[in-house]
Amino acid sequence: QVQLVESGGGLVQPGGSLRLSCAASGSMISIYDMGWYRQAPGKQRELVAGITSGGSTNYAESVKGRFIISRDNVKNKVYLQMNSLKPEDTAVYYCNVDTGEDYWGKGTLVTVSS
Repeated sequence: QVQLVESGGGLVQPGGSLRLSCAASGSMISIYDMGWYRQAPGKQRELVAGITSGGSTNYAESVKGRFIISRDNVKNKVYLQMNSLKPEDTAVYYCNVDTGEDYWGKGTLVTVSS
């Protein structure tokens, strides 16, 4: 069993930045690939960024150059640094780990609005 808890969401103006954190417990996540997903109202959940156990990263085209995913295997955490935020980034952001079973956090809301 893995528990994931996201934090760091909130209201930010367009052009601003936020840093999301995902704390994992119940298992060491260092050997697993991790991901950040988001779901906007009325839309399907989509992959925002992923990071492998070896540290390789991939991003959705819509966030390339603006978001950075990273991990701290000692702290058992994954982060998403979000810069140059746009109103279309507004969504609930979820942390995910696939250990053979898929685990999700409850999400953290990011609202980008002036």
